[in-house]
Amino acid sequence: MELLLPYVTSPAVWITIVVLYTLRKSVVFVPQNRGYVIYTLGKYTKTLGAGLNFLVPYVQSIAADRNLKEQALEVNSQSAITKDNISLHIDGILFLKVTDAAAATNQITDYKMSVIQLAMTSMRNAIGSMELDDCFQNRDAINANILASMTEATTPWGVMVTRYEIKDISPPQSIKEDMEKQMTAEREKRSVELTAEGVKTAAITRAEGEKQARVLDAEAAKAEQVLAAEASKESQILNATGKAEAIRLVAVADAAALKMVGDEAKTESGKSAVTLTLAQDAIKAHQAIASESTVVLTDGKTGDNIANTVAQSIAIATSLKD
Repeated sequence: MELLLPYVTSPAVWITIVVLYTLRKSVVFVPQNRGYVIYTLGKYTKTLGAGLNFLVPYVQSIAADRNLKEQALEVNSQSAITKDNISLHIDGILFLKVTDAAAATNQITDYKMSVIQLAMTSMRNAIGSMELDDCFQNRDAINANILASMTEATTPWGVMVTRYEIKDISPPQSIKEDMEKQMTAEREKRSVELTAEGVKTAAITRAEGEKQARVLDAEAAKAEQVLAAEASKESQILNATGKAEAIRLVAVADAAALKMVGDEAKTESGKSAVTLTLAQDAIKAHQAIASESTVVLTDGKTGDNIANTVAQSIAIATSLKD
């Protein structure tokens, strides 16, 4: 200690210490996404950005260190009354970002607490303008209303609220029970409607199927009738064609026979054969008349005629045999 005492009491040592301390106070390293608010003799002068900065020692000082990153703040559960006088407990979360470190320091004492209180007030106002069902169905509208009102109010503070989200909405127990009953009734109603719709659809489908089946049956019967008619027509045409061909062939045969008879009748033997045939037919006719009646009336010359006819027939037959 006795050896160090001269150095401690030396003015040069103290001057060196003061100079080093002054240099240390004059050099400031600001981290990324931070803003240092600088006061000069108690008055705001500037805001230091990220990097190396210099201050005037003992004259300038860092009044505040502001985080410029986006931050998330919890909004604790609070009570709010809807337009139809239903008390709800609502909590949420908001996201904010300091855009002006100087304003967040000079214009407001505690910007975080102020933003949270403003969010709670804006939430109550938004809930108070809506009915219970709208609060559950239109959360996005509530969030948008709260965000709009907060953005306007926080701009002078150098704070920007980027997003607000409702985390949970809790109605009273009695309202929960009523809502559960309503949901159950809605589900049962929807189930009944779906069942009725299914029955209706099935009936329509069945009717359409039966109609289609009847149409197909009628078309099949019609096609069968057409085919039967076509077949009957073809059969009649074939029968008529066959009969016509048979008549033609008979006519051809009769014509050929008549021609042959005519040719033969031109000869002597043919004439005799014709005479014989006529005589035989006459005898058969007289026999038929006699067989149908026991009394035959003649003119008295019939017997001679018959005898002559028989004689001619015998003579012709004899000549044909020779």
